Amino acid sequence: MGQVHFTRVGYNLITQSMGAKPMERFKHYVGIDIANDDFTCSLLCRPDLPIVAASSFVNQIEGFDTFEQWLKTHGVDKQHAIICLEATGVYGEGLCYWLVGKGYLLAVEPPLKVKRAFYPKGHKNDRIDSKQIAEYAYRFQDKLYMWQPKDQLVEHIAILLTTREQLVQQKTATINAFQALDRKVLKNQVAKAIYQENIKRFKSQIEQIEKEIQKIISIDNQFKHLVHLLITVPGVGLLMVANLFVITNGFTQHLEYTTLAAMIGICPYQHRSGTSVWKPDQSARYGPPRIRKLLHLAARSVKTHNEKFSKYFARKNAEGKPNRLILNNIANNLLRIICAIIKEQKQYISNYVSINPMLLKNT
Repeated sequence: MGQVHFTRVGYNLITQSMGAKPMERFKHYVGIDIANDDFTCSLLCRPDLPIVAASSFVNQIEGFDTFEQWLKTHGVDKQHAIICLEATGVYGEGLCYWLVGKGYLLAVEPPLKVKRAFYPKGHKNDRIDSKQIAEYAYRFQDKLYMWQPKDQLVEHIAILLTTREQLVQQKTATINAFQALDRKVLKNQVAKAIYQENIKRFKSQIEQIEKEIQKIISIDNQFKHLVHLLITVPGVGLLMVANLFVITNGFTQHLEYTTLAAMIGICPYQHRSGTSVWKPDQSARYGPPRIRKLLHLAARSVKTHNEKFSKYFARKNAEGKPNRLILNNIANNLLRIICAIIKEQKQYISNYVSINPMLLKNT
């Protein structure tokens, strides 16, 4: 255990913009840098006081108990403290569940957001990272995302979807290897048989996962009802609905179309400034890749098999628009329809025409 001094960059930025000391919601700000085997903690009280740093708590239940004793030693009250760590997947999952179960306020932030708050880069180690996370929690305390465990139904479907994606990738790799082997002049029947057996096994396991997803859906009546509504949308199938269910935490978060499109990474952004800086609008291309791929495939499908979207594609193509842009527009349109159906709880109407409410009022 030791002490390091607080970097006053964030504090100065806040006080300069507000003209006074920022309102503090919490008395203590705890930053945690977590790894597979252990995690490092830093404790911030006020920007004019040094940060208390400690390291090497074991990332297991016994380490969690030792960490709580360390908090109590430094007078941390769970009602007036915020604990912040970066989203590192399964490394921090056990600690997150433990902290929330104990009644602590917990914020889990994207690593990129924390990283961008501390440019230019300097030294990097576990102790400095935990110190920066504690400072980040202080600087952005009004924008922290409070972590809560996902619903069990959402978690089960998320695990099944991840497993399915891994099996699909392995099946594709095996099929490619089998096709390459089949084109060789010298044939080896043993190798071919092994590849064929693995391909058959992967297909069977993928089907088993899809049946399990359907089984889970049938248990929850509300989810089952929403699935029946959403699959009426052209190009939308069970797999897309299940992925959206996970992303929106059971259709409870991020249900605004603009928010969801930006989060998925299909929302086009402008890049223009004055007369010298100009680039075509394009999406950020980051976010959950699986749902983005499914929306793209759905857009390609409806472009071919749905009359409304086929005419739209042909019209934009005749205007000289790039195919990728048109397909992204179709994907955005599909997502807008999906969000409207979730909000209104009504099935898709193929010949629906949106009318300006002001026009109806004037009429």
